[in-house]
Amino acid sequence: MSEGVLHLVQGVLGDDLLGAYQHGSATLGGMQPHSDIDVLAVTRRALTDPQRRALTAELLRNRFDRPVELILAVESDVKPWRYPPVCDFLYGEWLRASFERGELPARHPAPDLAVLITMVLQGNAILFGPPPHELLDPVPSEDLRNAMVAGLPSLLADLDDDTRNVLLTFARIWATLATGQILRKDKAADWALAELPPGHRPVLEHARAIYLGEADEHWSEELFSRVHQHAGYVVAQIEGLVS
Repeated sequence: MSEGVLHLVQGVLGDDLLGAYQHGSATLGGMQPHSDIDVLAVTRRALTDPQRRALTAELLRNRFDRPVELILAVESDVKPWRYPPVCDFLYGEWLRASFERGELPARHPAPDLAVLITMVLQGNAILFGPPPHELLDPVPSEDLRNAMVAGLPSLLADLDDDTRNVLLTFARIWATLATGQILRKDKAADWALAELPPGHRPVLEHARAIYLGEADEHWSEELFSRVHQHAGYVVAQIEGLVS
């Protein structure tokens, strides 16, 4: 599956593609029913507008078995490392509607790239090019911590529309800050469930079950009414660890 994404990138970028690497669930213990195809590519230079249009069109036209998240970073934007890093191109299925309207992925500061680069270096899953450490510098722990906290407001804003994914991401952030390890989402949920008071567990248990394909993507009115309280508790634990 990830090889298909690589083929699209190579077709548009040619020699400007320096390396491409898997990250996410594929390198954290195996894909789950709701796992994305996660690919980070490192390029020689920023994409031109025609390249942005061509790559976006190819991703919209090609239907993969799973949702795709493709991120492109220019080597000189991330090596030597500085924070926040710059993302040159981001495609995700949650952005499909805006791309179908004609919008194009644009360069932008992306603190979350610190987390992805850490996963790429940790996973060492090469699709194309040299080992990732030749193109990417390690992310200092302080920058990794700052990147995770920087994403909290946008995650909270998406809580009602992307409930399962946001809750599992909160669990991953909490587990990473507490243990120093980036875990697959269900494993991070296992860790968090052991730390949560009993009243906050059902919400995360349901999110975990959906991720593993053990439950439908459906929230009862009673359970959904507890989502924000659960999220507030976990965010407070995250902020406490950072402070």
